[in-house]
Amino acid sequence: MRARLAQLNSTRRIPLQNYASLNFNVLALDIVLQHSFPIPSRRGVTVKDAVQLEVDAGIARVSINRPKAMNAIHPDIMGPLADALRRADRDNGVRVLVLSGVGEHFGAGYDLKADWIAQYGREPMGARQMLMDCMKLEFTPWDCAKPVIAMVRGYCLEGSCELAMMCCVTIASETAHFGEPEIRFSTSPPVAVMPWIVGLKKARELLYTGDIIDAQEALRIGMVNRVVADDMLEQETLKYAKRVAAISPEGLITTKAAINKGAEIAGFRQAMQYGVETGAILDSTETETYKKFNEIRDREGLPAAIRWREKQFE
Repeated sequence: MRARLAQLNSTRRIPLQNYASLNFNVLALDIVLQHSFPIPSRRGVTVKDAVQLEVDAGIARVSINRPKAMNAIHPDIMGPLADALRRADRDNGVRVLVLSGVGEHFGAGYDLKADWIAQYGREPMGARQMLMDCMKLEFTPWDCAKPVIAMVRGYCLEGSCELAMMCCVTIASETAHFGEPEIRFSTSPPVAVMPWIVGLKKARELLYTGDIIDAQEALRIGMVNRVVADDMLEQETLKYAKRVAAISPEGLITTKAAINKGAEIAGFRQAMQYGVETGAILDSTETETYKKFNEIRDREGLPAAIRWREKQFE
């Protein structure tokens, strides 16, 4: 998916860090106009400090520390992020994990500034491997033996939204926004977890349009567990985490295992894998929407292309 979208960068100019972070509305367009900037063809990130791990009183806090990039997930930090979660999970002093983003946003999804094509190529098998790697990362909270809580503020979009849904519990601030807008660019989620969380009907409604929802709507449909005031998010999340940490580790581990196994017996993991296979086909297909967007981008610039796409959803 990201390899396909990276092809849009024919003029080597990219908005922010991820098309998902644009939110496809007037506010998002303002962000694009203010912050578009040139990037080199290949640019890594500083892995050191991009993922933080702190442990205190049985609670491990794993944070994506890329606030200037709206905590977009760069391929260079996928491994370190998964490793931090697994390391915390193996720590005998840890009872529960809290996953968050540093700054104003949980995450804008996968980082479009990254040159995914350089890493995975343009062919269908490369697209499949890319989606497989994304799926491995997003399954990490699920596969941790201990409970993982997502603490969400600001944007939680695309792959970041999937990552939060793969956590056991999600606590959101009242100004958080959730969604998977990638369908608007003829691509699909690397992990089609949403139907398992909110139900088939609501998932279809959101995934067929790429609409973004606010925290209260996310609470209503079961995408998040709790919504709290912005200035109380950390306090309320840690308060809940401390309650969970008061339970015996044996009790937590066996309960999570039972819940997960029930879903997997029902086909959860196989469904996610099937999403990778179909996604690889889509991400290797040049759709009419993709071609038109690219033509406008090359001729008039990215803001014009975004405006063109946005008008179709008014």
